[in-house]
Amino acid sequence: MSKIWFVTGSAGGIGVGVAKTALGAGHKVVATDLDLDRLNHVYAGFGEQVLTTRLDITDAMEAKTALDTALARFGRVDVLVNNAGYGQFGPFEEIEPEAIARQFAVNVFGTFNVTRTFLPVLREQRSGHIVNMSSNGGFKGVAGASMYSSSKFAIEGFSESLAQEIAGFGIKLTLVEPGAFRTDFLDEGSLKLGTRGIAAYADYWTRAKAIFAKRNGHQVGDPDKLGAAVVKIVEAEDPPLRFIAGADALKVVEDKLAFVAAESERWRALTTSTDF
Repeated sequence: MSKIWFVTGSAGGIGVGVAKTALGAGHKVVATDLDLDRLNHVYAGFGEQVLTTRLDITDAMEAKTALDTALARFGRVDVLVNNAGYGQFGPFEEIEPEAIARQFAVNVFGTFNVTRTFLPVLREQRSGHIVNMSSNGGFKGVAGASMYSSSKFAIEGFSESLAQEIAGFGIKLTLVEPGAFRTDFLDEGSLKLGTRGIAAYADYWTRAKAIFAKRNGHQVGDPDKLGAAVVKIVEAEDPPLRFIAGADALKVVEDKLAFVAAESERWRALTTSTDF
């Protein structure tokens, strides 16, 4: 059965992969982004099957307007994909407080804004599926990505808790944890770096910039294949709470699980000694 998808950040990258795969599967899509001209160009060939609308997810009123526009056009929304976001990188000390606030305003509070706006509609329908884009950096902290990782850790905790709160209303939720996908995520125009320029981190930047340059455009993940995987998950009768996307992300998860298991076992006696 055809569903109505609402995808944030769908002018490029993973958002395009998800939205176009959903369209190819016969679904209808509300594609949103800050850049409406780019959206209209990307989805020009899909006619009445797609609705494009500008959305700044940090603005709760814009989220409500976008939802109202979607409902006026399609009558309902079945799938919400919270994909919009970006990465703030650099050692914590080098990142200005304003940049940290912006990272959380978009990745965390923006996701909250959109989700809060949609939940009454999904509850009333007694059905729906929320897909929250996290990252393998939301499962394991990464040096030089403390602010990006912490924003995605917040999405992970939010999603695990929210999934339990809304299950009784027939609403499903899936966290997607991509590894490195071939998008514009590492492009100079997308990547945000710390600006305080602390000399002690010079060696870090030498290594980090070399890694960024080597990886950009050569990531192993295919956004279109991830889009296909997300569509399959939404169409599944029993979708996962957490979907790990990519062999590199799977290794990150497996290595952390092994580390946590070994460390907790090593300190078991002291752990249990804190009980009455």
